[in-house]
Amino acid sequence: MSSQMAGVLQLLALIAALALAYRPLGDYMAKVYSSERHYAPEKWIYKAIGANPNAEMRWPAYLRGVLAFSAVSVLFLYALQRLQGVLPGSLGFQAIDPDQAFNTAASFVANTNWQSYAGEQAMGHVVQTGGLAVQNFVSAAVGMAVAVALVRGFARSRTGELGNFWADLVRGVFRILLPLAVIGALVLVACGAIQNFAGIHEVGQFTGGSQQWNGGAVASQEVIKELGTNGGGYFNANSAHPFENPNPFSNLFEIFLILVIPFALTRTFGRMVGSVRQGYAILATMAVIWLGFTALMMWTEFAHHGPALDAAGGAMEGKEMRFGIGASAIFSVATTLTSTGAVNSFHSSYTGFGGGIQLLGMQLGEIAPGGVGSGLYGMLVMAIIAVFIAGLMVGRTPEYLGKKIGTREIKFAACYILVTPALVLCFTAAAMALPTPPHSMLNSGAHGFSEVLYAYTSGANNNGSAFGGLNADTQWYNSTIGIAMLLGRFLPMVFVLALAGSLAEQQPVPATAGTLRTEKPLFTGLLVGSIMIITGLTYFPALALGPLAEGLAS
Repeated sequence: MSSQMAGVLQLLALIAALALAYRPLGDYMAKVYSSERHYAPEKWIYKAIGANPNAEMRWPAYLRGVLAFSAVSVLFLYALQRLQGVLPGSLGFQAIDPDQAFNTAASFVANTNWQSYAGEQAMGHVVQTGGLAVQNFVSAAVGMAVAVALVRGFARSRTGELGNFWADLVRGVFRILLPLAVIGALVLVACGAIQNFAGIHEVGQFTGGSQQWNGGAVASQEVIKELGTNGGGYFNANSAHPFENPNPFSNLFEIFLILVIPFALTRTFGRMVGSVRQGYAILATMAVIWLGFTALMMWTEFAHHGPALDAAGGAMEGKEMRFGIGASAIFSVATTLTSTGAVNSFHSSYTGFGGGIQLLGMQLGEIAPGGVGSGLYGMLVMAIIAVFIAGLMVGRTPEYLGKKIGTREIKFAACYILVTPALVLCFTAAAMALPTPPHSMLNSGAHGFSEVLYAYTSGANNNGSAFGGLNADTQWYNSTIGIAMLLGRFLPMVFVLALAGSLAEQQPVPATAGTLRTEKPLFTGLLVGSIMIITGLTYFPALALGPLAEGLAS
């Protein structure tokens, strides 16, 4: 069997698995977020934090809950890293430097999981399991809570109440993420991923010394890393490491984990607004972009030129022999079209156009299917923009799901789509203009520029994957990428929740003959076109200086 056919068959198997999980998981999540029942362990948590889970919140109160919880999480994780040297289970590692501790705390709380350190050489068991793994759960649950709040904004009328943040957070962790993570961890252990609290072992004797390996609770952290679209690897090699990703089956399973909740949330959305066909329209938009990017990436990496690439069957540089080009390309697109920083190959070694596909996937806003929660609310904001554009074309006040998209709503949506590009482009420009930051670039020219552009694109879009080749463990990059991660995560949430509150206050308007049918394929096409055009107009100059220039020159 050719490597191309193997890649296609893996893609078909992945699509079949996602299709089987779509309906039951989507319906289950809709029931979780619509339930009025509180289980005993949940009640204990509410009592411990002094929260009333039955109290409805307007959007300012909901936002305060999001920001307060995240601020405390940043402080806790920062303190845990700074105290690592005196904690048990530290494996002899010392405290993390202040700038790197800030970067890592911001990264994991913002669901970015950008890493400027090698996990097995810096973090002990307590920080890895009690700090980073915990944030993998709760940061994902925060994103899901904000998405559900926006959905309630569409579903409710003549009220500003969006639910209760604390109830949504706790239910997301205990009823959705934790059960799925337990099952997934068992699968990964069965595949060969390690799960222990062993210390550092010397393995074999080699010329010049021996090699050392850490143990760790790897399988449990790996599964929530993918399931929550987090991405922080226990080891520096991330999902290319055999302890995290042992074989081709575990690789395909991890891609499934990355995509299953973001896709299934479209079903949850349809259920909660009372029209599953609206959910199918959003799903179709996500699927068209995801499949298009995957096909383009596979073609780019298989389209080899020259005797070396011809002998290898494609652009094999930087890719795991265990997975090959097809599985690496599928993983790469899945991780850059979601907010997952996991990698099973070296992104810097992809072809020039392949690196451009990865960059563009993140620059879309990671909405196809996007991160857990953030993908859904990002796509719904883009749907509002598309409806607004359609309204301008025909001279009608735009409507979406029975809600009028007026001046206030479009301002919130416009601010949402402008925040992240502003962060990416301004920080990239500053890094290239100042004398010191370019010294961290391994390469010069177009590829070196792509390294810097990728770093800030990954940080501000809360992705966390690294292009490679850039030494980001400096005070400049630790600080600026940390700031970009925090602003890129929480500023958009401000506009999403404000938009949700505005929509919830409206009285639904009845559909008429002139109402745009947003559940139809025509709207799906309009939405895909709007996303690509807006992103292209925003980022094309920067892409032209980096991956496009490199691809045309090769």
